Formats: sequence, structure tokens, C-alpha cells
Amino acid sequence: MMIIGLTGGIASGKSTVAKMLVEKGAHLLDADKLAREAVEPDQPAWRDLVNWLGESILLPDRSIDRVKLANLVFNDKRKMEKLNKIVHPWVGSRFIARSEKIKKEDPHAILVYDIPLLIEAGMQKMVDHILLVYVPREVQVARLQQRDGLSPGEAELRLKAQMPLEEKRKQAHTVIDNSGPLASTARQVDQFWQKIN
Repeated sequence: MMIIGLTGGIASGKSTVAKMLVEKGAHLLDADKLAREAVEPDQPAWRDLVNWLGESILLPDRSIDRVKLANLVFNDKRKMEKLNKIVHPWVGSRFIARSEKIKKEDPHAILVYDIPLLIEAGMQKMVDHILLVYVPREVQVARLQQRDGLSPGEAELRLKAQMPLEEKRKQAHTVIDNSGPLASTARQVDQFWQKIN
């Protein structure tokens, strides 16, 4: 089994590339999806977050208000680190369990770990190949503003909370430039797929 570590930054187009890889036959484990599962009501990580930040972060259905949580932690490095310490161990154990299941069912699988913080979390050793979805910073800002309805200042603050894509680029084995038309991204994904097969 080959494990691809798919990473990028906020609004870089990782989900688009992940979808293209799945369409080619790759298995996908999405860290964000697993992180959402981790904070479902009454899960251990959910309880830890509520104990730490209080019930004001909950919606009426007792789920975490993700917008409120983001506003509380994104601009505070220490809070962001604490959030990660609560959620990451849970996500990591799920990655291992689900990877083992896929390996048993398909020993020759190509498994994509979609992990935005792959490099920041020091998880490079978990993967065989690092695939970075890259866009220039100004494209990231514009997409983030459009997607999330943020002001330029708010978009910049979100980006400052992450490692710059230029830094991640230094550690990637392959870079997909997603700043052009979708057809260009698809061509690069095709080339990557042929290379790893």
C-alpha cells in the first residue's frame, strides 16, 4: 500500500485534488472529516472542548459552533495549540485504525491522507509521498474572502495562523499548482497518478 500525504493551505483547493484522486481509484482519509467526528456531542474531544471553553461554543443541538470556535482560537497561537492537542490524538488513532482496515481489504491500495497540518504536526513520516496543493498567497486571500465572506484583514489573519505554502513547498515531493483553470489542475493530477502507478 502506498500512502500519499495530501496537504496545502486554507482555500488552496485540496478538496478538489482529493476528489480527483478518489475518482482515479485512491482511498481517502480526510483529517477535517475525522476532526468533525471527534467533536460530535459527547465524544471525549467534545467534552474536553466544552470543559475548556464552556457551553457558549455550543449550538442549540449541542454540536460545536465551528464559526464561534474558529473566532476564539484562530488568532491565538496558544489556544490553537491547545485545540490541536485535544483533537489530534483522537484523529490520529482513527487514521491508524482505518488505514489498517483498507490495507487488509486492498493491500495494493493508494491511500490519500488529506491532512492540512501534515507538516506542522510533524506527520511526514506517516506517509510515503507528500503532495502539496499550491496557490500564491494573493489567490488564497481572494478565494478565502469569496468562499467565507471575510474581509481582506480577516482572510490575512486566517492565513497567518497557518504555515505559508512557500514553506510547505520545500518539503513536498510533488506540487500541484491550483492557481489556474481546473483543466490545468486535472492535467497535473493525471501526470502525478501516472507517475505513482
